[in-house]
Amino acid sequence: MTETLAGDDAEQLLTHGDLTVEGRLVAASNATLYCSITLAGVEAAAVYKPVAGERPLWDFPTGTLGHRELATFVTSQATGWGIVPPTVWRDGPFGPGMVQLWVTLDSSVDPVELIRRDDAQLRRIAVLDAVVNNGDRKGGHLLPTVAGHIYGIDHGVTFALEPKLRTLLWQWEGRPLTDEARDVLESLARGLSDGGDLRRNLGAHLDVSEIDATRDRVDGLLRAGVHPSPPPDWPPIPWPPF
Repeated sequence: MTETLAGDDAEQLLTHGDLTVEGRLVAASNATLYCSITLAGVEAAAVYKPVAGERPLWDFPTGTLGHRELATFVTSQATGWGIVPPTVWRDGPFGPGMVQLWVTLDSSVDPVELIRRDDAQLRRIAVLDAVVNNGDRKGGHLLPTVAGHIYGIDHGVTFALEPKLRTLLWQWEGRPLTDEARDVLESLARGLSDGGDLRRNLGAHLDVSEIDATRDRVDGLLRAGVHPSPPPDWPPIPWPPF
């Protein structure tokens, strides 16, 4: 990702820029298109996932995966942790879908070594995943940059009503949440309450029952005070893991 392009500037570019499809990421299970995007002389790379390219899943409503990506970005923004790259919903060459700023990763980082770290950024991602009920935190969905930031991507299978957390980041299981995490969760709880900003912003992308379930997960994390354990009747690790 262009490290100097962030916040409102990135969202303006993604929302209003001219989007040109350059290729397809063939390893992705849904249509994931690599694009260039330009606006007023500024150019960047982006990922475009049109609704028309989504493959139906038995446990998620058809045509909602892109909205779940947006909902995760909205939640990431509410944490202040900047985990998810700038992401918008817009029309594109193949219809409406989500568009996300491309992240250029630091290829010198070993992904297996990365997921084994006791790293504060990864721990924040583990908290976000518990909040959004991420069912697919693969190693390849963690993008370390040369600048040292770690982004999380590919959040289509999130916000299910049933517990579906699957991740490679279980190293904090049962350990107390950090003070920072508790403060963030308390802020999320306020935002998810009736009339809260986060609740209103998620309403464009999720069903009311899914927002209520998110609030319940946040409340549960605060009551427990620890990182969650794997669900007893659900595979704890996504497959393939990378």
